[in-house]
Amino acid sequence: MKVVALISGGKDSTFNMMQCIAAGHQIVALANLIPHSKKEIDSFMYQSVGHEAIDLIAAAMDLPLYKKETFGISNIKGKIYEPTENDEVEDLYILLEQVKSEMDIEGVSVGAIFSDYQRVRVENVCIRLGLTPLAYLWQRDQEELLDEMIRCEVDAILIKVASLGLEIKHLGRSLSLMQPHLLAMHEKYGLNVCGEGGEYESLTLDCPLFVSRLVVKDSEVVIHSNDPIAPVGYLIFKKLELETKLPPLDLMDRLAGLPLKDSDGYVTDHGEEAYEFNDNEADEQDERSEKCNVEMCCTPPNIVQQATSGKSKQGWLWIGGVQGKSSKPLEAMQEATDILKCELDEYHHTVKDVCSVTMFISDMSQYADLNKIYVDTFNHANPPSRACVQVPFDKDCPVRIEALSWKQTESSGDTPYERSTIHVQSRSHWAPANIGPYSQSIMVRHTILLAGQIGLVPGSMEMVKGGIKSECQLTLKHVTRLLKANNPNFNLRNVVQGICYITDISYVKEARKLWEEKTNNAIVDYVVVTGLPRNALVEWHVWAHKYNNQFDYEERGKCVNSYSITIYRRWNIENNISCILCHVDHLNPEAEFEENIFKEAMDYAVQKLKQDSEDETSVISVKVFYSVQKKLSSSILKKYFDNTHDDVALSYTLVPVVSLKTKQTFLSICGIRFP
Repeated sequence: MKVVALISGGKDSTFNMMQCIAAGHQIVALANLIPHSKKEIDSFMYQSVGHEAIDLIAAAMDLPLYKKETFGISNIKGKIYEPTENDEVEDLYILLEQVKSEMDIEGVSVGAIFSDYQRVRVENVCIRLGLTPLAYLWQRDQEELLDEMIRCEVDAILIKVASLGLEIKHLGRSLSLMQPHLLAMHEKYGLNVCGEGGEYESLTLDCPLFVSRLVVKDSEVVIHSNDPIAPVGYLIFKKLELETKLPPLDLMDRLAGLPLKDSDGYVTDHGEEAYEFNDNEADEQDERSEKCNVEMCCTPPNIVQQATSGKSKQGWLWIGGVQGKSSKPLEAMQEATDILKCELDEYHHTVKDVCSVTMFISDMSQYADLNKIYVDTFNHANPPSRACVQVPFDKDCPVRIEALSWKQTESSGDTPYERSTIHVQSRSHWAPANIGPYSQSIMVRHTILLAGQIGLVPGSMEMVKGGIKSECQLTLKHVTRLLKANNPNFNLRNVVQGICYITDISYVKEARKLWEEKTNNAIVDYVVVTGLPRNALVEWHVWAHKYNNQFDYEERGKCVNSYSITIYRRWNIENNISCILCHVDHLNPEAEFEENIFKEAMDYAVQKLKQDSEDETSVISVKVFYSVQKKLSSSILKKYFDNTHDDVALSYTLVPVVSLKTKQTFLSICGIRFP
């Protein structure tokens, strides 16, 4: 796509332009917010020191430059930004609006690495203008990133210092010379080697994007604070010139031979996570998956579920089985969202309180239309995380929804629970961007609810090649990075429970092998569905807990009329959180499923979820996955729930699937109890 690059003159904005080109984009213009007084301003958003060089950088790149003055005033300093008059963010909006009106641009290059404050605001502006933010440095390891910049011949100097470990004498020194010192100060004082903590600012004098290099002829040091421990000072450039580089080379020749990686390179070149693409394998997997879904799957009779819900004393609200009665997809989706809002309203919740949504739909080709209604429903900052899968519903059931909401209650305690959201909409090499009405994760206190993850290459937002193994590896990499974004100490071993949606039963072996190598007693159900977003072969939908190492694990089972009922259970030390996975199997895949078997399985699952708990107000939520290839009537399942269960608050969602973990598995029950 054609891209305008936000430039400050520093190394980050410069190297992100190089990353954009490596990802296949074209830089067509530059944009800069300059300080109104032509002096350094105390901006939360923009680097102003070194602004004297901006015109020369544009000339060195032979690109048009768009500039606008800013007073650097921030009126909205919170985590969420709403358009506000006279805020410095609106200066950026006006600037990019002008660029878009005069040039055919689709994306914006942004040099953000760790600042959520800057990222959220740039994303806000870009989304309002219909532009894609490209932040390829986002969440990169700073030591690795600095080394990559230097090896890719970004010649930048320090033009401001403001940190313990840096001194006035370091002004004007190149990053390549300063690299050993920056690494040493990181070890000694925790200094961010890329300056992300405001430790220093930089100016790029030369890089492969430039046809000419900048030469400093005269400069002056300004001492802002002569603190003996952490002095603050910066350079003012009184005379800068351009020097043509010889021999003259075109852009591709200047970039040739550099260790620049494309988007695929950032998912294949990471140590033990590396793998090779295998197009033949991918083709074979896709063909086998399609054959399985079309030839082996039958559809169950239509059952219209009534929404079921329950609220715990600490504010968790489970809502299951939400569906409209219409057979027309758009009408059914509208009815379902209206029912969801009514259920929320009954417990004094709103759509802004919803943390997680799972959408089961009958036809993935209808997703775009269904999503329009979903967007209207969750049209607010930091929407819930979401998973969406296609299952073999009857044609009269286009969509069924499960939702989890949370709202602070008086009984939650004196200290308010924390709720934090990761909603990164910039394209990067970190994890797939969420350009839409859902967040990558929502964390309430110690519980993390992740969106469903598939094998998208973050930098290109295209599906990774290589078949099921490649998709499994990349998907779990996304899950790991999202967990770490919530807490640097989190990883896959924090996952408590999950569902692995796959499109062919033959994928279970590969997915399960990889999962069990990396996790800690997480209980995962393997469910074969008829389709996933972007024709993915696998989607992981998991939730995690900060103190998963304090969860106990047990495996229990019993036999009933030749059926085996197996329970896998996890619960925390306080026993206010519990989850189970229950499988019902029979050695004969053609056996007739009996009504009393499901009652035994459900009663057993509920009993295990409640075991040893003294909390009578907790809510149990279950998803019942049942194979449509078995001799199993879904009316048997519904009959159980239609009977009154006064002893437990139970929310449920019935989900037909192609198959489960083995051909002998008739159904599985995924249950959760929250306080």
